[in-house]
Amino acid sequence: MDYQKPKPDDRSDNVEKLQSMVQNTIENIEEAEASLEFSSGEQRKQIEEKNERRRESIAAFREEIKDESKARK
Repeated sequence: MDYQKPKPDDRSDNVEKLQSMVQNTIENIEEAEASLEFSSGEQRKQIEEKNERRRESIAAFREEIKDESKARK
């Protein structure tokens, strides 16, 4: 049988990928906040909760960016 070798762990562009993920998440937060104007009740609560999780993700991404930047040096 012809087995594929796993790809080597290429972390050279992790910082850029993480920064892109942060930017996309910020844009998602902004779009969701804009939609709050047209939301009410349970839908509004769900949007606010999701944005809180997004903010937590951004904080985690930023910590990971710091770690990856240190690993590059």
